[in-house]
Amino acid sequence: MWIVAIGWSYVVILMAATETSFIAGVMTFLVYCMIPLSILFYITGAKRRRARRAAEAAAPAPGGDSGGGP
Repeated sequence: MWIVAIGWSYVVILMAATETSFIAGVMTFLVYCMIPLSILFYITGAKRRRARRAAEAAAPAPGGDSGGGP
């Protein structure tokens, strides 16, 4: 998926470079590249976040407190 994101970014950078003003170029880059790719990466990373959260919940607490007294 990274190659698709890099390719899309390249295309949008070229689109932004051909805009008539700097502001239009920045807006083109944000609207066509940054926002869609951030949404895509957020959606595709959901499984990894869920697995990491489950692994953290299954791991013992970092204090090693077994509940015993002094």
